[in-house]
Amino acid sequence: MIKVLVVDDSAFMRKVLSDLFAAEPDFTVIDIARNGKDAIDKVKRLKPDVVTMDVEMPILDGISALETIMREAPTPVVMVSSLTRAGAEATIKALGKGAVDFVAKTAGPISSIEQIRGEIIEKCRAAARVNVKPLVRPELPRAPVPDYQPPVRAAGFSQDQIVAIGTSTGGPRALQEILTRLPGNLPCPVVIVQHMPPGFTKSLADRLNSLSALAIKEAEENDVLAPGLAVIAPGDYHMTLERQGDKTHIRLNKEPAIGGHRPSVDPMMESVARIYGNRATGIILTGMGHDGSKGMKAIKQHNGYTIAEDQSTTVVFGMPKSAIELGIIDKVVPLPGIATEIVRRLQTKHGGA
Repeated sequence: MIKVLVVDDSAFMRKVLSDLFAAEPDFTVIDIARNGKDAIDKVKRLKPDVVTMDVEMPILDGISALETIMREAPTPVVMVSSLTRAGAEATIKALGKGAVDFVAKTAGPISSIEQIRGEIIEKCRAAARVNVKPLVRPELPRAPVPDYQPPVRAAGFSQDQIVAIGTSTGGPRALQEILTRLPGNLPCPVVIVQHMPPGFTKSLADRLNSLSALAIKEAEENDVLAPGLAVIAPGDYHMTLERQGDKTHIRLNKEPAIGGHRPSVDPMMESVARIYGNRATGIILTGMGHDGSKGMKAIKQHNGYTIAEDQSTTVVFGMPKSAIELGIIDKVVPLPGIATEIVRRLQTKHGGA
């Protein structure tokens, strides 16, 4: 049985969530908490397998409670957020501080919970099985990142390269660790697909932009890629690339979800492979399922370079594992070393090797 602690200041929401879990044969609600302080006490005493945490609560809010829990009694936490700009910003902040995942409430409380019933159950079931150790690491200090120094022999060598990253559960924190370690004068663009619903990807991009030397934004139709620019696919849109002359443009579409995902990693990486060939570096990070494996295979088939996050640092090993098992990964790297590997790869290509 998966032991759940439900944390919400609304008696109605506590009852709705408790009833939702009670209807599932593999869940049991071991208690409820009315605020963050109450939650911390009960996490330490009852040791739940997963916690659902409201963001806005009196006495102690959900993010403050999350920070203490991850520091003193690391436990998988799924945030329950409102679909507002403030709610989205708070949720992205929570993911950076160790929350495994989140569910977004829509419309009124009754209809919203019914609409996301399956999502709550699925995400809490998955959260109970995650590797919580990577979520406990403190956030990176805001240390200055040294400029990129291309090799001397790179003069005249084409710098038309790209880095493509795909990730899901645990991704916002992983992206933060990589992007904040890359120099602002990176000689190529970075394109990113993070599984996330609409309304949250812009907050993710804005937060990462505030922490990184790179320019980071939510992708928009017809954006032109440029060195030092990272773009994140917007929620509910697939993102692909299109070449026009010497420029690469972003294309967004609402074609059917792939494996339940829109955006999906595969179409983005497949378009990267077609346009950039052996000048592409594909990276697959933490996440459930196998999205990205086909795209990484396409990059490898076009003689690009492929990196998978090592199991030791993933929150969920599913996506990297699927790519590794296909035999298409050039290097398996723990998360703290991926930015260094990206720079090493770019310097090698710029040097003509």
